[in-house]
Amino acid sequence: MSRQSTHNPSRALEGVHGVHVVPHSPFTSEEINQDQNFAKSSCGGSAFGVNYMLMQRAWQQRPPCLRPIQGCIHGDQHVLETVANVLTSLPFVVLGINAPRKNLNCKLYANSLIGVGIASSLYHSSRGRFRKYLRWADYTMIATATVCLSRALREENPKMLMAVSAFCLPFQPLMVSAVHTGMMEVAFAKRALKDPDLRMAHNVHKMSSLLGGVLFIADDVFPTTPYLHAGWHLAAAVGVGTCNKLLN
Repeated sequence: MSRQSTHNPSRALEGVHGVHVVPHSPFTSEEINQDQNFAKSSCGGSAFGVNYMLMQRAWQQRPPCLRPIQGCIHGDQHVLETVANVLTSLPFVVLGINAPRKNLNCKLYANSLIGVGIASSLYHSSRGRFRKYLRWADYTMIATATVCLSRALREENPKMLMAVSAFCLPFQPLMVSAVHTGMMEVAFAKRALKDPDLRMAHNVHKMSSLLGGVLFIADDVFPTTPYLHAGWHLAAAVGVGTCNKLLN
């Protein structure tokens, strides 16, 4: 056997009966390519899975200010309490209709008061699984009214504050309500010091706000006590009525 046939075994097997030599077989390279593609797809899939898990964990651990409200969905222990809560929601609609509408900000505030009365009536009339969503709508509408009132009283409110309030409104309406209610209280007190005609209204406002705060806390601490929420509606309506005098 020559050296050339030794180095080229395919020629050595040529002529043997039943043997067919293929000069080039692609199976090895194809198998390697498939393994490489599988490794790449596995790495890509695992990276996507890790990123998804990190995003999901970050969303679950988001701060409370970015979480939906956990409003109390109890109350309305019987039909009479439901009727009382619905009836005491209607004064907000009346206040919104009679509120001053001398400019765009005042019109927005007046319409938001009407929305407060409607949202509260729908919430107290509701039953079942949709009740918690209407509770959220009720709180959000109240916060919207406080923002509109703050804007109507002070047109020079910082744009950053209004932007942050609009962003937090769906997640933390109670926090937004507290901030803008505090701003309104300061503005009301300053106006009452300068204008003697507003002092009586401011005194009534302070008493109704204090009573409303006590009833709101009591309603949260004693959710099975009837008519506390209706009392809070009435106290809040009196306070809102005195605030409307600031817009005249």
